[in-house]
Amino acid sequence: MYQLFAFLISTMFFGAQTPADTSVFAVVYVDVMPASKASAVTAFKQYRDASRKEEGFGRLDFFEQVGRPGRLAIIETWSNQKAFDAHAAAAHTKQWRSALDAIRLSDYDQRPYKPLALGTLSPSANDRSTYVITHVDIGGQGTNASDLLRRLAETSRKEDGNLRFDVLQHAMRANHFTVVEVWQNQKALDAHAVAAHTRQYREALGPISGSPLDERIYKVAE
Repeated sequence: MYQLFAFLISTMFFGAQTPADTSVFAVVYVDVMPASKASAVTAFKQYRDASRKEEGFGRLDFFEQVGRPGRLAIIETWSNQKAFDAHAAAAHTKQWRSALDAIRLSDYDQRPYKPLALGTLSPSANDRSTYVITHVDIGGQGTNASDLLRRLAETSRKEDGNLRFDVLQHAMRANHFTVVEVWQNQKALDAHAVAAHTRQYREALGPISGSPLDERIYKVAE
């Protein structure tokens, strides 16, 4: 009875507590020989199909940078760290990495992330949409970068043609972020780039940025 009373009082004064989002993300960058991209796509589809059967699977996205054949990016989403760790040890994960070893030109650069500002992926997103993955490195002080990125995400989601706008924060280096955007087409992305809130964000980011903004445009690699 006491616990119920305490819960009611807490809810009355402080509001209902929203459960923490335990989602785990992995952002991967890897270059493969351009002539071997088809082999990489085939291996990825097998890897994705096997991963879908695992407990805690969220989604797997596979992209190729526009204008850079063979420069690939992968975004993995898992429900929690335990599910991700089990996935990392799975036989089909090791097979996927082995398949890439023979054709890759760079290291398999996998970075762990946690959610900072997540929206909802529009069902309109498809292989003709425009995808943007941006790495943001914060080096200076004086501005709350997390709040800056949250405001950008919230405002950008309201723009015409936006299908997804998520911000991820590095799980171990809190000053590193990855922004994942999906736009209906290039025209919508161009409009976003010149929007007042986007320009205000970039002006605020400049003085605290630890490196040039690494923004890359991708397409679905399938």
